[in-house]
Amino acid sequence: MSAERKLPWIIKYRPKRIAEVVNQEDAKAKFVEWLKKWPNVSKRAVLLYGPPGCGKTSLVEAAAHEFGYELVEMNASDFRRKSDIERVAKRAASAHSLFGAKKKIVLLDEVDGIAGREDAGGLEAILQLIKTAGAPIVMTANDPWDTRLKPLRDVSEMIQFRRLSKHDVMKVLRRICENEGLVCEEQALEYIAERSEGDLRAAINDLQAIGEGFGKVTLDLARAMLRPRDREHDPFETLRNLFSARYAWQAKMALTQSQLDYEQAKLWLLENIANQYSDPEDLARAYDALSKADVYLGRIIKSNDWDLLAYAIDMMTAGVAMAAQNNPKDKYRWVKYSFPQKLLLLSKTKEVRAIRDDIARVIASHLHTSTAIVKSEVIPFLHVIFTTNPRYAAKLAIGLGLSEKMIELLAGPAKSEVLKYYREYKQQMESIARKEAEEVTQLKSQLQVYAEAGKEKEKRESKTKRKEKTATDLTAFFRKR
Repeated sequence: MSAERKLPWIIKYRPKRIAEVVNQEDAKAKFVEWLKKWPNVSKRAVLLYGPPGCGKTSLVEAAAHEFGYELVEMNASDFRRKSDIERVAKRAASAHSLFGAKKKIVLLDEVDGIAGREDAGGLEAILQLIKTAGAPIVMTANDPWDTRLKPLRDVSEMIQFRRLSKHDVMKVLRRICENEGLVCEEQALEYIAERSEGDLRAAINDLQAIGEGFGKVTLDLARAMLRPRDREHDPFETLRNLFSARYAWQAKMALTQSQLDYEQAKLWLLENIANQYSDPEDLARAYDALSKADVYLGRIIKSNDWDLLAYAIDMMTAGVAMAAQNNPKDKYRWVKYSFPQKLLLLSKTKEVRAIRDDIARVIASHLHTSTAIVKSEVIPFLHVIFTTNPRYAAKLAIGLGLSEKMIELLAGPAKSEVLKYYREYKQQMESIARKEAEEVTQLKSQLQVYAEAGKEKEKRESKTKRKEKTATDLTAFFRKR
């Protein structure tokens, strides 16, 4: 068995280029922009944060590989002591490595693991490293909002990574199955992806555990092999724990242990406060707390002051939970919670938004611009073209490499006409391509015939020359005699 086959799949299929990091387009763009500008940046360090397995470390490793950096990497267990950090500082300051002179990038993984009092020396050393290092400092964290990490947040550019969707995880799992030659049932991949809850690293490990053990991946095997993980609380359990909290810390803990992020939690609370509380004054206090949380979240977006997030979370958790003063029994009564209408609307348009995102990515690669610009400035014009000029739209779609689903979205009511021309032009192009291929094949055959004829001629001429040489040699021999 080769060394590559023995590798864990999370290493074997680790992204080697930034483009291979799954999704996270906004985070990738911000990080690359910061890295290219370094050291001419306002913040000398960057803090990548988001749930486990969403690509934070992979992005740094891919960027180091793509831009030619030597990666100096440490995780939480390595930098609890000041001496460990100082050793890294010396490596980062050195202009030479095992591979000769090479620029460096320092990765401090899982810095939220050093928030304890016993790690104070390590935290101070990191701050000193950021000030003095002659290399970019990149940190990662699952949850960077601990108050003891505030000094790091103050000196770092904050870049958020989103939880990967089931679609994102399944796409990677399918590719691995194809590369490994595994027969993988679609339902099994869906089960693994759902179970991972967006943690791509965990999903790949699960896939390898089944695939290498049995040579195939079926739904029955997945259910039998994979035990349930310690899951975060679902939205309904989160609301029940939050509303019934007797103390502020219990309400905050309900959100901390939840699948919901703060934006989703805000929508769930907005939809269900009126279901839980019945007293008008209690309702007013709860909605007032939630509205203040919304104000803080809005200010974060405008000012990029993430210290305000702690206040927003306090208001939407403790503020809402402590609002039931006139009728405190409402806190404990069982009610049927409603799914947020906004999220329902988003789920209904999910496929359309996914296709629009695919269109933006395709066009952005042609125009060498961001997907955000394509969505705001290019797609509206394409919509006009596709609805008013079907022939030109069909040619444009072929040139850009758009799929039929993309055409249907852009063309709207004119989709049937655009698709008719699209298929017609595509058939013509395929016909031309076939003819050209046949002509090339014929030309190759003719060239082969000519080549064989030339070789035969060379053989005859060589044979004649040998005979002539033999005759000449014999004549010369007899003359000497």
